[in-house]
Amino acid sequence: MEAPRMLPAAASRPGRSTPQDPPLARYGLTAIALGFIALFIFVPVASVFAEALRKGVGAYFAAISDSEARAAIRLTLMTAGIVVPLNVTFGVAAAWAIARFEFAGKRTLMTLIDLPFSVSPVISGMIFVLLLGVHAPIGGWLYRHGIKIIFAQPGIVLATIFVTFPLAARELIPIMQASGMDEEEAAIVLGAGGWQTFLRVTVPNIKWGLLYAMVLCNARAMGEFGAVSVVSGHIRGLTNTMPLYVEILYNDYQFVAAFAVSSLLTLLAIATLIAKTALARHVAPAAPARENNAAGSRLAA
Repeated sequence: MEAPRMLPAAASRPGRSTPQDPPLARYGLTAIALGFIALFIFVPVASVFAEALRKGVGAYFAAISDSEARAAIRLTLMTAGIVVPLNVTFGVAAAWAIARFEFAGKRTLMTLIDLPFSVSPVISGMIFVLLLGVHAPIGGWLYRHGIKIIFAQPGIVLATIFVTFPLAARELIPIMQASGMDEEEAAIVLGAGGWQTFLRVTVPNIKWGLLYAMVLCNARAMGEFGAVSVVSGHIRGLTNTMPLYVEILYNDYQFVAAFAVSSLLTLLAIATLIAKTALARHVAPAAPARENNAAGSRLAA
């Protein structure tokens, strides 16, 4: 078998300049990328705000302050306010179990966490209808006892939880795996309890990833359409989230109002992108820094 070859000394010499692409290729590829971004991102986003303000600022604020629009905004915020803490709690627990322990069914658990990524949101909504609808055994029993899930707010929350719960777990698992257990074991040796170790050692190590996961989960929860559309029933003023309300307005040819509500979701997307970019600066260098610190500690020992 041929032995691995080392790079030439000239190629690895410090300070030697690396070859660069021709200016025409660099500028051409940059122009193509910028043109693609402008055509498929900037132009559509600008069109949303232009159409929303087409009849003036007064019509815009009238559209977003309508009673049904306010109800849709409240329901969207309420759903996200319930879904995000629950999914983050599940994500932390799942990441802790997968990163810190070996147990039977670990691979199965990781596969199940990824299940909502591979199932269409519409299909997931249909699953809840089959399980919890008034004609299903479980849903019928709940309905007879005064608990309505499908075509009500609880169904919207459940469907949103299902489609968003992998986000926090999948963000936190690699961070916990990269952080290792050295600091936690040291805290336990020094007499710290389980909760004290978790709050003072584990949480600070994953805090940026935790915030990053919350941002992603919140954005998906507020923008979810497919699963929520199936379980909501489209009851005006009661079970319409903002995406569903936009569809209703558009189908009723109320284009200015539809784009006005859409602009709120667009502003949410822009804010999410800004927060995601800011948090990514802290999340990305975290794993290498922790690995270097751990290596340095071992060498010092």
